[in-house]
Amino acid sequence: MLSTPRLTLVALALCATAAHAELRTEKALTLSLANQIAAAGVAACQANGYAVTVTVVDRAGGVRAVQRADNAGAHTLEASRAKAWTSASAKNTTLAMMENAQKNPAAANLVNIPGFLLLGGGVPIKAGNEVVGAVGIGGAPGGHLDEQCAMAALDQVKAQLQ
Repeated sequence: MLSTPRLTLVALALCATAAHAELRTEKALTLSLANQIAAAGVAACQANGYAVTVTVVDRAGGVRAVQRADNAGAHTLEASRAKAWTSASAKNTTLAMMENAQKNPAAANLVNIPGFLLLGGGVPIKAGNEVVGAVGIGGAPGGHLDEQCAMAALDQVKAQLQ
């Protein structure tokens, strides 16, 4: 038979094990990497003659980095942030979401979710299979071009995302 002190220790050990089981480990997007992605996105678009803003957010949609090219329109700040937030939230590209909403009546109401911007240019940032954030680009003459710049930026840092 267990004494009261031993029973108490067993109960505490079980509680500690149960509490520990509720924690999880996540990879986090560093400020340095977020700034690299933002700079690479601006550079990729500038190489094609587009003045854009790039916003990088963490998995929860919190802004980690923003870079706005010379001559990028004022509206590109909010557009890039909203695209990044939407992509991080849905863990999908905003271009794919937009196309799905256009083709699928059941998905058409996604445009009514506050903060969602279903225009191409938002791309999830993945470390392996884990979404650690997203990049949003606004300002190229088409969302598909914003997305191409985002993909090029992520390609520049892919070794750091393994």
